[in-house]
Amino acid sequence: MEQMLSITDEDILYAERILLEPSQSFDDERKDFIRDFRTLDLQAVPGSGKTTALLAKLLILDRYMPFDDNEGILLLSHTNAAIDEIKERISTYCPQLFQYPSFIGTIQSFVDTFLAIPFYVNEFRTRPFRIDNETYYEQVEQFYHNTPNRTLTNFLNRQRDGLAFLKSIRLSKKELKLVQYVNGTIENFKLKNPDSPTYKALFNFKLRLLKKGYLHFDDGYTLANYQLASYPKTKGILQKRFKYVFVDEMQDMDTHQYELLEKLFFDEGTSTSIYQRIGDCNQAIFNGFSKHETHIWDQRTPTLYINGSHRINHHLAPIVQNLALTANTISGLRKNDDGSLIDIKPYILLFDDDSIHQVIPTYAGIIQKLQEVGKIPTSSQNKFAAVAWRKEHSEIGKLGLSDYWNEYSVIGHKNKVDYQVLEDYLLFFDKEVKTLSAIRKNILNALLKILRLEGVFDQYDRIYSKRTLMPYLKDHSSSEYESFKLKLYQWSFSIIRGNVDQVYENLQSFIPSFLSLFAKEIDKSIDFINNPSSITPEQLEIIGQSNIYELNDIKIEIGTVHSVKGQTHTSTLYLETFFERGYGNYESERIRNQLLNIDINQTLGTSVTSKGKIRQTAKMTYVGFSRATHLLCIAVHKDRFDQYLSGIDQSQWNVVTVS
Repeated sequence: MEQMLSITDEDILYAERILLEPSQSFDDERKDFIRDFRTLDLQAVPGSGKTTALLAKLLILDRYMPFDDNEGILLLSHTNAAIDEIKERISTYCPQLFQYPSFIGTIQSFVDTFLAIPFYVNEFRTRPFRIDNETYYEQVEQFYHNTPNRTLTNFLNRQRDGLAFLKSIRLSKKELKLVQYVNGTIENFKLKNPDSPTYKALFNFKLRLLKKGYLHFDDGYTLANYQLASYPKTKGILQKRFKYVFVDEMQDMDTHQYELLEKLFFDEGTSTSIYQRIGDCNQAIFNGFSKHETHIWDQRTPTLYINGSHRINHHLAPIVQNLALTANTISGLRKNDDGSLIDIKPYILLFDDDSIHQVIPTYAGIIQKLQEVGKIPTSSQNKFAAVAWRKEHSEIGKLGLSDYWNEYSVIGHKNKVDYQVLEDYLLFFDKEVKTLSAIRKNILNALLKILRLEGVFDQYDRIYSKRTLMPYLKDHSSSEYESFKLKLYQWSFSIIRGNVDQVYENLQSFIPSFLSLFAKEIDKSIDFINNPSSITPEQLEIIGQSNIYELNDIKIEIGTVHSVKGQTHTSTLYLETFFERGYGNYESERIRNQLLNIDINQTLGTSVTSKGKIRQTAKMTYVGFSRATHLLCIAVHKDRFDQYLSGIDQSQWNVVTVS
């Protein structure tokens, strides 16, 4: 497809003034991408500023809106955090981009809004109650513990984990048959005979959840495919609405997401949309429940490249480049603030069984010494991290992150919609929100869960939501409605002031009268209401600190590689851990050739290696190694170093023994 727009130098300057520092400008690699409006792929190395280049393109497109026939722009990314960052950076400057007919959101929100919900409404004449994994699993657990079907109960009891199996059941993307996980196939489902009583019971269970409006995120993609099969014109309508389609972090898409986007916006090369896929194939370490040894995202012609990394320095660029499964030159552009080259060779820290607990303190000491001689800046903006692939191991002698740092806590309490007990709703609200809305939302979610547990339905035999609960209370009694709103405000304000215990007691006292409004008493929700949280606020504070090591003003955050994906660190320590048997069990064994300065694809070209294990490890270390701007350290057991890495180029590496 021919380019539809001609971007001027003034357009580029406009975007630079908004997105870059006064002394900065886009280089030719980024300008080439910003100016290009063909269907294409952009392969960009870590720290390349690809999202900033994409934002420049969006800012410029906004200047040319509205388009002919009122067409819009579709921008998709993988996480809400990524979308929020995009909105924060450019929404002030391009308001048209965030209005109809354009859509800026996650792949999940796009699929739900334009495909899954329309199909559901057409089929069931109502909207789904919620497309959400946590609420879905809550319903699955209730069924698992209460199903009267003895045949099904016996089958689930014979599974290694019957509840996990029940949670994994999906409907096929192509027909009304069961599969395990959204990317599963009918042929691989455990029950081969669809006419068996057990299969029928599982099928009816899944269909009943669907009809009640409880959808797993995966179900959104299943219904999206049903929509396209039932209403083939949908694809053309979406292509007509979205003239330009941009997918950021394409490597993070799972198989079902990738296939759906291809069907919609590439359409075997016939799409009327301009479809640009942006990311880094080599950073694909998260693909849902799927395990992929090769890339999901196969790049096509034309592919543009951004090889210059503003994060990685010239010492680290060749090390990261050797791990790239998709061959791509990395140019390390990161320099000191004064424009001088960063002169820090990476370190290998050699430990043995007795000194493993000194690895992180030794790493902190190296940072401190480099700061003392001015090679690492002393700044409040510094971020130091120690990361590993695996958190812990049950096998004796197999290393996980917790073996390096005994205090490491694997407990996580991110903000969720649903929790196991009432008290957790009062403890775990979004502390970043500066108003009472976050805790108010949590209290309402807790009361809605109580209604679900007690089997309270509205006049349409549907579960109550925040949208339907408040009108019901207002219609039932305006005085009680006003009283309830006042209580919500008082409880929220009290929790912000730290009076969690008092609010918890008040809520427990309030719930009987609340349920009486629906002619119900406390029954099935009694454990949810009264059982204490498994973790107290004091423990939360301890946990937050237990994953941090401090030496003077140096604070090192300890976590997994997955937890730091997308981050930039001043310094990163990569801790080798045991991960599956195969061609070597630790990173120092699997990527030993790359540490010896051999490109990964030369290793994969041999016939004696376990290629899948090496690919997995290359992806993980590529992400882990590419976080650092100044210093990279790798912890390797001395025995493995002596066996595999004794010939390492010490003009490229500093090798230090941990004592």
